Amino acid sequence: MSSSSSPAPSAAGPAQGVVAGLSTLDRFLPVWIIAAMAAGLLLGRLVPGLNTALEAVKIGEISLPIALGLLLMMYPVLAKVRYDRLGTVTGDRRLLVSSLVLNWILGPAVMFALAWIFLPDLPEYRTGLIIVGLARCIAMVLIWNDLACGDREAAAVLVALNSVFQVVAFGALGWFYLQVLPGWLGLPQAALQVSAWDIAQYVLIFLGIPLVAGYASRKIGERARGRTWYETRFLPKVGPLALYGLLFTIVILFALQGGTITSRPGDVARIALPLLAYFALMWGGSFLAGKLIGLGYERSTTLAFTAAGNNFELAIAVAVGVFGVTSGQALAGVVGPLIEVPVLVALVYVSLAGRRLFHPTAEEPARA
Repeated sequence: MSSSSSPAPSAAGPAQGVVAGLSTLDRFLPVWIIAAMAAGLLLGRLVPGLNTALEAVKIGEISLPIALGLLLMMYPVLAKVRYDRLGTVTGDRRLLVSSLVLNWILGPAVMFALAWIFLPDLPEYRTGLIIVGLARCIAMVLIWNDLACGDREAAAVLVALNSVFQVVAFGALGWFYLQVLPGWLGLPQAALQVSAWDIAQYVLIFLGIPLVAGYASRKIGERARGRTWYETRFLPKVGPLALYGLLFTIVILFALQGGTITSRPGDVARIALPLLAYFALMWGGSFLAGKLIGLGYERSTTLAFTAAGNNFELAIAVAVGVFGVTSGQALAGVVGPLIEVPVLVALVYVSLAGRRLFHPTAEEPARA
C-alpha cells in the first residue's frame, strides 16, 4: 500500500527489504494502528456520552462513521485491481475450491471447536465467537493482502465469492452450529434469527459501493489518460486514503466499545485466547496449503488472509441485533477486531518473511 513505487528488494531479507521500500506512513503501520486503538479506547472511556452519540449516527443497524471509514479504506485497494486480469483468477480452480473449503467448512468448524474448548462455562461469549467465525471477511482483508504483496485480483475475486456465500449461507450455518450440531453432540443450544436481506445490506454497502467506485475509476482513468498515468500518477495520490480510512475505522470502533472493553479485562482475556488460536491455525494452515497445492506466494498469501480474517462489522451487528448491545455475545464480537487487527498486522510481516519458502533465490517483485 506504499504511496510510491520502489525497487525490488532481494530475497535475502524479504520482509526487511519490502518494509524498507515503503513510505514512512506505511513503514510504521503497527505504530499507527496501536495508537488508533489506544486513542479509541481512551475516547470511549474518558469522553462522556461519546459512544451514545456515535451509535445514534446510523441508518438501520449500520453505523455511518464505521461505514465511512470502511468505504474510504477499501476504495483505493479496489481501484488498484486490474479488472481485465480477473479471468486468470476465476479459472484457477485450486484457489477457488480451497478458499471455499477453508472459509465455509473449516473456518466455522475451527471456531466452533475452539469456542467450546476455551469457553465451556461461558455460553454468551461462546455463542459470540461462533458468530464471529461465521462472518467471513470482505473488507479489511484487502488491506492486509495488499500490504503483504498478495494477489490483488485474486483477493477481489475471493472477497466477492465470500460475499455471495455470506448472503446465502450465514443464516443456515448459524442454525447448524448453534442449534443442530450442539444437539447432535448433547451440548446446550442457542438460537440465531437473522435475515438474508440484513446480510445482503452489509455486503452491498461495504463491498458493492467501493467495488463499483474502484472499477469505474480505473475504467474512466485509463480511457481518459492511459494505464501508465493511472498507475503512476493517480493511484499514488489516492493510495494513502486506505490507511487513513483504516485508522479512522479503528478509532471509531474502539471508541464505541472502549468502556466495555476496559471495564472487563478478565473477560476480554478469556475471549482473546481462542481468537489467537483461531488466527494462528487458519492463517498458518492456509498459507502452507497454498504452498502445497502450488499456488505460488502471492495467491497463497491471499488465500491465507481471506481464510483468517473475519467480518467483525457483521458479527457485531448480528450479535447486537439478536442479543442486545450489552450482551456477552456483543462483547465477543467487539473483542474480535481488538485481537484481529494487531495479529493480522504481525502476520503481514510473517508472510513477507515466508516468501523465501516460494522464492529462495529469486528477487521479489516490486509493488506500486
